[in-house]
Amino acid sequence: MTTAKKLIISLAAFSAISAAAQEAPRTAYFLDGYSYRHELNPAFAGERNYISIPALANIDLSLFSNVGVNTFLYKTQPGSQYKLTTFMSPTVDANTFLNKLGNNNHINGNFDFTLLSTGFRAFKGFNTITIGVNAGMGVDLPKDFFRFMKLGQTGPDTHYHFDDLRLQASATAEIALGHSHKINDKLNVGAKVKVLLGVGNATAHLKNMDVKFGHDQWQIKADGEVMLSGGSGLYVPTKEEAGKEIKNPGDANLISWGDIDYDKFGLSGFGLGFDLGATYQLLPDLQLSAAINDLGFMNWSNAITGRTGEGTWTFDGFDNIAVDSSQPNYEENKLDEQLDRLWDDLQEVINIHREKNGEGSYTKALHATLRLGAEYKMPFYKNLTGGFLFSSHFAGISSWTEGRFYATVKPVKWFDATVNYGASTYGSSFGWMINFHPKGFNFFIGSDHQFFSVTPQFVPVGHATANINLGFNVTFGS
Repeated sequence: MTTAKKLIISLAAFSAISAAAQEAPRTAYFLDGYSYRHELNPAFAGERNYISIPALANIDLSLFSNVGVNTFLYKTQPGSQYKLTTFMSPTVDANTFLNKLGNNNHINGNFDFTLLSTGFRAFKGFNTITIGVNAGMGVDLPKDFFRFMKLGQTGPDTHYHFDDLRLQASATAEIALGHSHKINDKLNVGAKVKVLLGVGNATAHLKNMDVKFGHDQWQIKADGEVMLSGGSGLYVPTKEEAGKEIKNPGDANLISWGDIDYDKFGLSGFGLGFDLGATYQLLPDLQLSAAINDLGFMNWSNAITGRTGEGTWTFDGFDNIAVDSSQPNYEENKLDEQLDRLWDDLQEVINIHREKNGEGSYTKALHATLRLGAEYKMPFYKNLTGGFLFSSHFAGISSWTEGRFYATVKPVKWFDATVNYGASTYGSSFGWMINFHPKGFNFFIGSDHQFFSVTPQFVPVGHATANINLGFNVTFGS
């Protein structure tokens, strides 16, 4: 398998993510001593001044999905040993596979890494400066797309139609300046401005596709587009430029996905984002809070764009995968080779003709997140609070909404911990965090989502929804 193919398949497996900014886990929303609470709501002031330790400050790795590895990969059982095969294998029952899918199937992944951050009191408030990087990917695939792949022709007049197949990946660097200000004894407000520097972006949107089956070929018509931006080092050749075999003259400008190369780093975009927030002490034991994060835009330059053809094209069908010991080349039919053939077939299904090669630009809105919170001190034990956080992420077809209930204990000044339960678009989840914050340092570790069954590669087997957040920072001041 070529490097480019491995990269694209790995991204799809990792997986809405447009240029998103740094974000702390929602589990930490009510932890007073957590240094990065301002990333959830800029009105939250830090308990103490802090400065980050490079490479240890704040690391967050997240994966959210309503499907899992066991949705697409299956075991075969020849004798006492087994091999892995994909859902395309004729040994995998179609209903077993399709019943695991939703109408829309999402895989969204994100990696946040803080390079440098500091928070300090000045200008009659609490100020933060953060430099970090963010990389993420989102995939949205309709169920009928997999039905078409798995079942193929089921009769003389078989016809498939599906909409909104999307893939998006981006990597950005961020410089953020924030300020939290106390208006009076009850009201705090905060704001943050973020300068975003684009490293790379890939967006693919198949608005609709029609597949009609003929006697020995499939007739395909689609309306879709691709936009890529990676600076001058990104090389996206056509089949003609890559020296590939061209069956029809109109196929010369088809993108040759397996020959994509990236040989020189360079910035390829610029954007601005804003966070706004407030907290209000409604009652002595009840605090309300609200925030809207990532209002803004990202402009990508050096754009490479492509579109599907205006007419129809033919497809000869997906290659059969040998998974039975009686079939030829069984021993050589490793999973890597199966994915390689599947990738080659998908290129023939979705024909993208390159239009622009590094000219022009395109602008995309950031995906904003709204948060509304309430925290109440328990009358029978003041060091225990109950909380609720409503979150809504606006990202088109990849939007999600969540409600999360919290129990947070703060038994001593230097330690607090929380457990919480959330119900969201991706199902229910259990979260937790422990946070040590004595004078001198702040160490935290926690998660919004748990998983209990993994592959040998530590990938969640069920719904691939999991994350981890940890960090270590130096604190000072009273």
